[in-house]
Amino acid sequence: MGGDAPISIQSMTNTKTSDLKATIAQIRKLENAGCDIVRVAVPDMDAAMAIGQIKKEISVPLVADIHFDYRLAIAAMEKGADKVRINPGNIGSEDRVRSVVSCARERGIPIRIGVNSGSLEKDLLEKYHGITPEALVESALRHVSILEKLNFSDIVISLKATSVPLTIAAYRLISEKVRYPLHVGITEAGTVYSGTIKSAVGIGALLAEGIGDTIRVSLTGDPVEEIKAGKTILKSLGLYNRGAELISCPTCGRTRINLIKIAEEVERALENIDKPIKVAVMGCAVNGPGEAREADIGIAGGDGCALLFRHGEIIRKIPEDRIVEELLEEIKKL
Repeated sequence: MGGDAPISIQSMTNTKTSDLKATIAQIRKLENAGCDIVRVAVPDMDAAMAIGQIKKEISVPLVADIHFDYRLAIAAMEKGADKVRINPGNIGSEDRVRSVVSCARERGIPIRIGVNSGSLEKDLLEKYHGITPEALVESALRHVSILEKLNFSDIVISLKATSVPLTIAAYRLISEKVRYPLHVGITEAGTVYSGTIKSAVGIGALLAEGIGDTIRVSLTGDPVEEIKAGKTILKSLGLYNRGAELISCPTCGRTRINLIKIAEEVERALENIDKPIKVAVMGCAVNGPGEAREADIGIAGGDGCALLFRHGEIIRKIPEDRIVEELLEEIKKL
């Protein structure tokens, strides 16, 4: 993570971590969807102990999310967690922080400092008269300094807010002050629809400026939706070269095929394709043939039919009731 490494996509399970069957099943679904890093909540020792068995059943790095109790962080690392998410300032005395850092250093485990607008320190709220980008950054730097004094620098930083403008401003500011990798996201973004839009605006704006090394789209819903949204955000910026990309037009009065239904069916089918191909599903002859030529494969709709293009060449005409089936057959050939 960081440097020239690809931007990774994260998610977090919403199962009870100590429920091994449910947690492992959900992580496997996330893996299949393209998740690069998975985080689990560790609110108690049962959850910390579960990490050992979970690690045996999954293939992606596992992050333990810890609050307040330093013993949970140590137990999680001893059981095989690949990273811990803590705030050094809220897990107790310097001796306790030193114990966590010593365990992490011994095992080569990074620590993510996670600052959220909803849990900002009271003195910073008073100093800045509320939640501000400067308050979030000072909080993060305060925690970073604790680790740096212990000669620990394998650090990742996140500072998230529910406000998109506030989050963007905070990440811009922290990026000018540190060289540590940044975990980017909008916290408590909302449901799948509204939360995806908020996250795309916030995360996308930062990534477009070169800020961010790993992302998490925080949604109230199935965590798999977070991975779908994350991949789409990265694809839209040319930062993700795995999986198929669908181009489809919004339709208009010139459309003579059921393009919405066709596009939705094709999109669902493309979720299972890991090759970096571009597929165009266009409604008519105005922009359709041009866009279809730019794609690896695509269709441009006619009156109850469509022309099939492959690498810019017309292959054949397809009747409307065969468009999806024949397009998918050609995609398999690619």
